[in-house]
Amino acid sequence: MQEKTIEIVGISPMDLFGVNDQKLKLIRAYFPKLKIISRGNTIKVVGESEVIEQFEKKLELLTRHISEYNSLTENNIETLMLKETEAIPFKDYGDTIVHGNGGNLIKARTANQRKLVKASMENDMVFAVGPAGTGKTYTAVAMAVRALKNKEVKRIILTRPAVEAGENLGFLPGDMNEKLDPYLQPLFDGLRDMVPAEKVLEYIETGVIQIAPLAFMRGRTLDKAFVILDEAQNTTVNQMKMFLTRMGRNAKFIITGDPSQIDLPRNQKSGLSIAINRLQDVEGIQIVELTANDVVRHKLVKKIIEAFKED
Repeated sequence: MQEKTIEIVGISPMDLFGVNDQKLKLIRAYFPKLKIISRGNTIKVVGESEVIEQFEKKLELLTRHISEYNSLTENNIETLMLKETEAIPFKDYGDTIVHGNGGNLIKARTANQRKLVKASMENDMVFAVGPAGTGKTYTAVAMAVRALKNKEVKRIILTRPAVEAGENLGFLPGDMNEKLDPYLQPLFDGLRDMVPAEKVLEYIETGVIQIAPLAFMRGRTLDKAFVILDEAQNTTVNQMKMFLTRMGRNAKFIITGDPSQIDLPRNQKSGLSIAINRLQDVEGIQIVELTANDVVRHKLVKKIIEAFKED
């Protein structure tokens, strides 16, 4: 007889065990020769080594299913338990980037969004530029969540320059975090479509997801992280250089921005424009341009972008 403790990582134990361990009771029924005890985020199993090994393989399938689909039903458990481990099919959903909340499929919906996904998979640094509503940030966040679920990175870092878009930050109520919340809200919105709200809060509390103003990046080395710089058109040249040189080992960077919506003072150049100009021929860096044809908001947004293009 052997005893082994297995840690549950990357998912909520509640999703696996169920309320009052209802799902765990069903799992136990398939392994009558094992003693299976759940404690917090760990499972202790006692039994023959060969049976423990079989249990671990099935447990990996269950946790992978939860990670991919954000759910695990009793029917799912039965299907995964009864079929051969090697024969379990995980569906190919084509343009699907990640499975969101409620079973929603987060997809690349336009040709250039698909190009952005492909560019991020093939390069460590990608610039995604284009007008509002083209899904730059949303697609980037989806890629980050996918990388985290696939354990390609250990954390997601989302950042924006806190530049005032014609409004005065100092007069907003609250402390500094409350003042900055409106700037970071679009990043939260994307996350909450793809990760359960309680999981987002847990990830933030444990540092797996970090959301902070660009100034907080100074002095850091970002290893094993998927990092997104949003609204990059509002970085100065020095800020952009500072950010790009934070890149550590096993990191992925996506820099998104709309060169037509620069809120910097007139005498300051946009770091995004300078970076694109100077880095476009560097191997390992790809620039993806999105257009009004990629707009996925209300149909009027495309017409508005076209109407303001001359300005």
